Amino acid sequence: MEPNENVRQEIFNIVNNQMTTNNPPETKETFNRLKKEGYNDFEARQLIGQCVAVELFEIMKHRKPFDEKRYISNLKQLPKAPFDEE
Repeated sequence: MEPNENVRQEIFNIVNNQMTTNNPPETKETFNRLKKEGYNDFEARQLIGQCVAVELFEIMKHRKPFDEKRYISNLKQLPKAPFDEE
């Protein structure tokens, strides 16, 4: 498995764990909303994974703590990418 594939799989594991534990509940709510908007399971998880990746980047690159408020805000804005500039 390639390093990028490992990272992607771990991000998917985080998304799946959040949905299984319903923590935060906004992850599963976002997944269900995206499904209703026509995205398939993989696409919905991939979009949510973008929000996870933003948080992981902040933690690893800038040594900042997980920002649940920003994470939830990014989830609510999907399918708009969390790193898109207005």
